[in-house]
Amino acid sequence: MKVAVVGATGMVGEVMLKVLAERDFPVTELIPVASERSVGKILTYKGNDYTVVGLETAVSMQPDIALFSAGGSTSIEWAPKFAEAGTTVVDNSSAWRMDPTKKLVVPEINANELTKDDKIIANPNCSTIQLVMALNPLHKKYKMKRVVVSTYQSVSGTGVKAVRQLENEIAGVEGEMAYPYPIGRNALPHCDVFEENGYTKEEMKLAREPQKIMNDRTFSVSATAVRIPTAGGHSESVNVEFENDFDLAEVRLLLSETPGVVVQDDTANNSYPMPMFAHEKDEVFVGRIRRDETQPNTLNMWIVADNLRKGAATNTVQIAEYLIENNLV
Repeated sequence: MKVAVVGATGMVGEVMLKVLAERDFPVTELIPVASERSVGKILTYKGNDYTVVGLETAVSMQPDIALFSAGGSTSIEWAPKFAEAGTTVVDNSSAWRMDPTKKLVVPEINANELTKDDKIIANPNCSTIQLVMALNPLHKKYKMKRVVVSTYQSVSGTGVKAVRQLENEIAGVEGEMAYPYPIGRNALPHCDVFEENGYTKEEMKLAREPQKIMNDRTFSVSATAVRIPTAGGHSESVNVEFENDFDLAEVRLLLSETPGVVVQDDTANNSYPMPMFAHEKDEVFVGRIRRDETQPNTLNMWIVADNLRKGAATNTVQIAEYLIENNLV
């Protein structure tokens, strides 16, 4: 399998290469791709050195699969060019997610919708992925009406510039700012750009993407997204109102039996999900599972995942694995 990783020198691209190696993805030829300023750099993958090439060169090499993590504008321009060359693109940007002609995929939920005709496949937002991983089994059983989610997102979700800002602040060093304010000892209710309705783009992704992934618009999602000074891992406080009542023991069992979900919910022993436990893991961790005592059929829970892995790189690679296993490339 000839595999291109577009954005190979970026934060998510580097994790993609790591995940491909860890999962022993059947790469017969690796094509690391990046912007012109990175062309010619050497990357090591599984003990072998590879030279970074530009996008035009990569298209001419006709890879079987291209894993994109290079930003929306790059995806809009180049994903169709790869697709025209016969390559199946799995794109990690927001460029194609809400395009009605493109599938938005979390493999554990809706990979069975994929066909050979899907040449550009969208990877959901990191916060969305961990949210729907926990919500999907509960929705099937109890039918969701409304979800209210508040996120606590790490600086790695913004990128390397934001990670440097946090590191500089911890070290007491002045440097380039990724945010309009300091992030250390702070919480910014500002993830992505503000839209006309007063919500940020990130909050609207959380509102719209779950409905598309789960192919159901009978429930609604309201979100507030907050950036906090953690280096990795996103956390979410989630309140879900269902049409039908639930039993807490059954909720825990349903979640624990869901592939890719780990229930960490033993408050007597101070066991609950935290970014430090999710670091470099592919699972979605769920805890603080409890009934909302202010209204019927409503559940509170706390969801944590590594945003660079299941929230980005791992989900992308899992989509590619599904395509290969089902002879769709």
